[in-house]
Parts: sequence; C-alpha cells; structure tokens
Amino acid sequence: MARIRVRIPTRRTLPAVLALSAAAALVSGCANDEPAGQAQEKETGTEKGGPRVVVTTTWEGAFAKAAGAKDIEVIVPQSVHHAPDYDPKPSDLAAVAAADFVLYAPFEPYAEKIKEAAGSKAELVEVGLDNDPVRMKAEVTRLGEKFGTADAATAWKKDFDTEYAALGKQLKAAWPGGSSPNVVSQVFTTWAARLAGAGLVGTYGPEPVTPAQLGELSAKKPALVLENAHMSTGPVLPGSGAEQVAIANYPGDDLDLLRVYRDAAGALKKALGTS
Repeated sequence: MARIRVRIPTRRTLPAVLALSAAAALVSGCANDEPAGQAQEKETGTEKGGPRVVVTTTWEGAFAKAAGAKDIEVIVPQSVHHAPDYDPKPSDLAAVAAADFVLYAPFEPYAEKIKEAAGSKAELVEVGLDNDPVRMKAEVTRLGEKFGTADAATAWKKDFDTEYAALGKQLKAAWPGGSSPNVVSQVFTTWAARLAGAGLVGTYGPEPVTPAQLGELSAKKPALVLENAHMSTGPVLPGSGAEQVAIANYPGDDLDLLRVYRDAAGALKKALGTS
C-alpha cells in the first residue's frame, strides 16, 4: 500500500516507578496475539488524540497539518508527479473507510471513488487547494474548526504571516535595479508571483501556450516565467529571454506547507539574480 502516515507523538516524562509499572504491564499483556508494534501504535493514537484524517495528496495533507491535525494518512505517494494520474488501490480505499475525516479536491478524477469508499463515520471534506495566502488561510481556519483544533490553526497562521512577510522582504531586496519585475505565470502558480511582489503581466495554461499566446506574452517582455512543476509543458516562452522558474504547489512527505513558500522564494531569488 503506497501511503504515508504522519504521526506527531506527545512527549511525556514518567517517573521511574511508572516506567517499571508500564514494563510489567507490557509483559503481562504479551499473552494476547497482538504484535508489539500494533499495540504501541494504538497506545500512541490514544495519547495523541484528535481525529484520524485521510487525505488524497500531500497538498491536502499540508492543509490538514497546518490546521492542527496530527494523525494524517496520505493516499497518493509524493513520488507521483501529477497526482490526478494516480489510480487508488483497494487498500487505499479501505483506509478511507476507517477515517474520521477524508479530504479531497474536486478536480481529482478519483474523487468519486473516494466518496463511495468513505464509511458512515467519515466526514467528506472538499478542500479548495490554492496557495494564495488569503484563500489558504481561510481553508486552514475552516479545517481547524472541523477538527476541533482551532487554536493550533490560529498559531500556525500567525507563524505563516511572519514568515511570509520575511520572504517577501527578501525577494523585494533581490529585484533587479530595485524595480518590480514583470512576470508571466501558469494559472496555478500566480501566488508565487504575488509572493515576489512582481507585476503579473499575463497567465497561461493549464494547456500549453499556443502560437498566438507565445507572441502576445513575449511582447510583454517578462523577466520571469513561472511554470507549474507538476504540470510542466517544457519551455514556455522560448526566445523571449525570460528566465523560467519551476514552482511546486505540493509539499513533500513532511507535509510542511511553509516549505512550499520557502522553496518558491529561493527559486525566485535565484532567478532574479540572473535575470
């Protein structure tokens, strides 16, 4: 089964006597047939508390983690470059039925399978996946309220605002000649143009640029072209002299949404230094 389980355990310091008691209880409990690893997993889940959240991709997973969820299972492996191409396995759908919440995006072609697989206990939550800060934070707030983790979501958003402002300041300092650069962006990466404080002079996609668009967008003389790393169509504006920058919307297996913004800022800063 190609799934990722993210668990954030609770740290506790136990007196020595309690540790000995726990060890004794473990020995006495060995009479049952349950593997030690499985027993430990159950104990961790009890200590951890909170809902069990199954998500289709690491993008939904990052939103859930930002909202305060701690028990998150991802169906589509991060190694699948274009998540909508993934075909859920029966074992993936079985995991959905055991969830408290199931998060999915409407554009995912397997969304109907996910809906059908969800058990009566699971609440299906359609997530608006957009890294635009305003929309993203609204979703994080909504999910935190559903999960009962609103305080954690609020704390995360505060950290995000601080980091986002710092990244924006760094990118502004990298503007060539101190002037805001003109940018052409794929429709799903415009949030990165705003992060850079760039002038968005045109968009394209998700289909490849047509010959007519090529001439129109090139005439605007953008310094940068932002492409969606998950939907790459190759060189976007060949011959225009614009620096092409790949922007990733999905986080890695760590489900760190802040890293998506950090990585985008790093790529943009590097490109601005060469444009």
